[in-house]
Order: sequence, then structure tokens, then C-alpha cells
Amino acid sequence: MKFLFRWIVRLGLLASLAVAGYLVYLYFEIGHEVRPLVDYNPPKTTRIYDRNGDLVANVFEKEHRIYVPYDEIPGRVIEALVSIEDTMFFEHHGVNPEAIFRAVIKDIKARKLVEGASTLTQQLVKSTLLTREKKLKRKIKEALLSIRLEMLLTKEQILERYLNAIFFGHGYYGIRTASLGYFHKDLDELTLKEIAVLVGLPKAPSAYDPTRRYANAMARANRVLERMRTLGWIDEATYLSAIKEAPKVYDDTLTKNRAPYVTDAVINSLAKEFPDIRRGGYKIHTAIDLEYQQMARKALKYGYDAYWKRHKDDSNISRTFNGAMVVLDGRSGDILALLGGVDYAKSAFNRAISSKRQPGSAFKPFIYETALNLGYNPQSKVPDIARTYRFEEGDTEKLWQPKNYEKDYKGMITLQEALVHSRNLATINLVNEIGIMTLHKKLEVFGIKDLPYNLSIALGNIALSPLQMARLYTVFADMGTLHEPRLVTKVYDDKERLLKRYEPRSTEVYSKPQAYLMVHMLRDVVRRGTGRNARVRGMDVAGKTGTTNNSVDTWFCSFTPDVEAVVWFGNDDNTPLAKRETGGRTAAPVVKVFYTELVRKHPEFKRSFKEPEGVYHALRGGRDLLYTNKSPLPAETSAPIDEEVIF
Repeated sequence: MKFLFRWIVRLGLLASLAVAGYLVYLYFEIGHEVRPLVDYNPPKTTRIYDRNGDLVANVFEKEHRIYVPYDEIPGRVIEALVSIEDTMFFEHHGVNPEAIFRAVIKDIKARKLVEGASTLTQQLVKSTLLTREKKLKRKIKEALLSIRLEMLLTKEQILERYLNAIFFGHGYYGIRTASLGYFHKDLDELTLKEIAVLVGLPKAPSAYDPTRRYANAMARANRVLERMRTLGWIDEATYLSAIKEAPKVYDDTLTKNRAPYVTDAVINSLAKEFPDIRRGGYKIHTAIDLEYQQMARKALKYGYDAYWKRHKDDSNISRTFNGAMVVLDGRSGDILALLGGVDYAKSAFNRAISSKRQPGSAFKPFIYETALNLGYNPQSKVPDIARTYRFEEGDTEKLWQPKNYEKDYKGMITLQEALVHSRNLATINLVNEIGIMTLHKKLEVFGIKDLPYNLSIALGNIALSPLQMARLYTVFADMGTLHEPRLVTKVYDDKERLLKRYEPRSTEVYSKPQAYLMVHMLRDVVRRGTGRNARVRGMDVAGKTGTTNNSVDTWFCSFTPDVEAVVWFGNDDNTPLAKRETGGRTAAPVVKVFYTELVRKHPEFKRSFKEPEGVYHALRGGRDLLYTNKSPLPAETSAPIDEEVIF
């Protein structure tokens, strides 16, 4: 009997040694598997802000995570978490033998794995390195990895990783993400009850989601508070005050995307420079103003709805009608609002940037400005008469007989009247006088691609996007200075370090006096010409309509002393719009709505264009006429000079 007992003891010792040896082998064999937590660098959400620091959107790939370093985590958060999840966290070395023993007893009684005994370290290992299956082998591996991790990281480092890695429900990874999402507060702004709600979530994020199961979430939070009171970490008064609180919870979308066309444009513009833009945790500051964005959205929708209201009974028109709008600070080129369509949910295609459409007559001001800089004056006359042009297409001779929109002729008219009423024939004859090659040379400064080398340039036969048109019009909005549109202003990394600043870029193209002559003419377009539907009481608005053949494209390109707005409408399938739709009817009312609301909200804005030095006035036939040294009044006039005034 003694012999048998000795062999049983020996076998037991051998088995124990074998198990111990296996555990030691396993410990060193899997030790490298903790490296992802030691060198922790999870995917982080990139945030886009407007110029006032308001959040435009969160951008991420799979996990929405706004990282928080340990030294920015309030002590109360740590206390609440440890109290409910792992009271002995700062005492154990990765596993808690006492808790394991209690769990084993319960498992034996139940004859299955029913009780968890995981420490915070084990929870971190399980959620980031292992599966959630309840098997002995996985539990052993979890314990060994936890012990290994505790040897490599401090308790504070483990807590930092835990509070950034764990899922808090509702798509939120990390406690800061959850705090901003559920309560619209950063961690240092939370109440004790709100903290208790958050630390109670990791146990069962779905069951305790406060946006769907508010009562469950509050009950769980109260258990956290009870545990803190039991441990003596909060007093009775604090406990009673906290359990009475009913925090307001927000049920937001994860992206909080308040300007989706802007968000897409930002990501697309930076993706090449920052390939990890969707997971790098960048902070991107833009020139966008969300207030302007909202006003522009409402204005564009107004124009869209008005079109369908006018043609509600017309079943033959295209259902692909859509629009785009760009708002710039005309003095800097900063993009204040960008709408690539009327409804992003229905179409994410960004027409403001990617849609190349013919501007039609909206391009005419650049032809007329070229003439002014060649010595013409707004009162210089050109023939508004019909002509027939012959040209060859292959071996075939063809005729081109352009017409005015009104299908009439005015004879000899001034440049100002030709532009105010958008006379096609007068513009074509002006291009003929200037010369195609001269016009091309003068327009090179704008960098416009594929300008036609024929008279169709007079009718805006060019492919340009609304954003490109907005860029071109800054040369008038800022009295001769061309500004490159700027969307992104600064990019910071996830540690708040400035990576890049995007400075404004501009080129002086025209002198201020010469540019002002065009501003004066374009203001007249709105006051009494094709753009009169854009008039705003008490404010100078200048602009030009654009309508292509058969109303395929309709435009209004405009500016005030402070802001520039470009609107386009058309069908995505390039078919004509309904009858009688023009830039003045379809697009101009949109900027009227926008500017009217802008002035209402910002009464401090400038109301009148400031005339620069070098612009002179002369009274002729009771009319106040402008001229400059480069653009003198024409010698022959139908009325004598009454008085000449020089300012």
C-alpha cells in the first residue's frame, strides 16, 4: 500500500511538473503576442472642423475612436472603473487568484463555465488579442498574456490602453468617444453619474446602451455608485446626489457629418498627402463656416423646389435635375460653403468640384474685362448684328449663325448694355475685334484648360466646374486679385502637433481701377439686367447669368463687398431643362435668398462696393459715366459732356 501511495505521489509530482513546464513553455512561446498592446497604436478617428472650431464630421474606417492619454483621464473615472470591474487592480499582477478561486467553485457547482474572474488586464487582453469563447485553453492563454503584459507595462499604461480599446456600445470605441457621443461632453466635464454610466457599459454594451435601454443603464450606473460608496470612495451625500441625477443622453450618428460634400472634398484633397487619413486621428481645420453652409443648403433647396413647383405638371422633363453652390470669401478665396448637390443622401456626386459644365454667358465678363484692359470703355460701342460664319468640319463646309436669346438685334450698343442684357451677337463681334489669339494670350493668367480657338469662346463654350467658376470670379470680387480657393487651412496629428499649414495663394491680374469698371457693370446686371432676380434690398450685388443652348446649364455667378456665391443648375444626364429656364430665373433667386439671410444674420457686413482711386466720373446727357486712364471715354458720343468730375 505504501508502495502504491509513493507512486501516486511521484506521478502527481511529475504531472505537476509537466503542467508547470508546459505553462512556462507556453508563457515564453506566446510572450510576443502582447506586442500589439505594448506598441499600442489603434486606428483613430480623424476630425474635421470649420473655421470657428465647430465639428464638421468624424471620419474613420471601422472603429470610431477618439484617443485620450492617461494624464487627461479624470481620477473619478479610474476610481469608478476599478470599483466595479477590478477592485484589486493596483494590487495583483495580471490575474486575481482569489477571484479565480471563487469562479472555479461556482463553475464546479454549475458543471459549466458560468462565472468570470477577469481582471481589467485580462479583459484588455481578451478584447484585443483573443476571442471571447469560454474554453479552458483560452482562459489559460489569457492569464499568461495578462501576467506578461503586467511585466512590460505600468498600471497606468494598461488603464490607458483599456479605456481606449474597449467597446462602449453605439459604435463608440474608447471612453472619450463614448463621452462625446452620449453626453456631448469631454471627460473632464462629466458628472459622477455620467461617469458611472460609462464605466458600467463594457460589461454588456448592448444591454446597457443608454440610447436604447435608459432604465437599464441608470440601474447599472447606480450599482457603480453603490460600490464606490461601499468602498468608501464617495460619501453618502455624494452618493445620494448622484443617484437622483437623470443625465441627458444623445443618440447621434457616428460621423456627425454636418456637411457631407465638404467632408468628401477634404478627404479626397488630403488622401494622397496623408494616406492614413481615415485612421490616423488627424485634426483638420477648414475654411468652411457651418452657418454659411446651412444657409447655402437652404437657398439651393429653395431654387430646386421652385423649379419643380413651376413644372409639377410636366411629365416629360428629366428627373435628374440637380444643382451645386459654392460660397467663397472673395477677398481671400477661402471656401465658406460647398454643396455638390441638393441632397447628399440621394446623390453623393460632388457637382461643385467634379462636374464640368459650360458656363455660357457667365464667362462673358472675362472677355469684356480683356477689352477694357485693351483700352475699351464701358461706353465703347460694338455692333449687335447678325453674321454668318463659314467653317470646315472635315471635308464639309458648314455655316454658323449665332443668335441673341431674345432673337432680336440692337445695332450699335455700348459694352455696358451688351453685358447687362447678355447680348450674344455683340459679344461675338467684340471677340472678332479683339482677335482670338490676343484674347487667348490675355486669358493665360487664369490657367483655363482647353479654351476654344474660335468664336464659340464668346458664348462660354468651355468645360468648367462651379468651383472653378468661383475661383475665376474672385478676380472681380477682390478688385483685380485672383485667389486660389482654399478648403483646408491646417492639419494636426493625433498629438495636436501642427503638420501643415495651407497658406492663401493669390495673383494680381488687373489693376483695381480696371477691375472696378467690371464690378460697376456687373452690379448693373443685377440692378436692371438679366440678374435682377438676385437683387437684395440695401446691398450691392454684382453678378452674371449664364444659360447655354437649350438651357442645358443655368448659372449665376455673383459677389457682394464681402462674399461671393456661385450657383449652377442642370440635369445630370445633360438634357435641356424645362422651357423658359435661364440663369436669371433658375439660379439667380438662390443667391438672393442666401444674401438676404446672410445680411439678416450679419448686419455688420459691408453694403456697398468701395470705389478705388484712379476711377473717374463724367456727366454726359445726365448720366454718370466711369472711366480710367487705361479706359478713357470714347471720343464720339451722342451727348455732349455736361461736367467732368475727378475723385
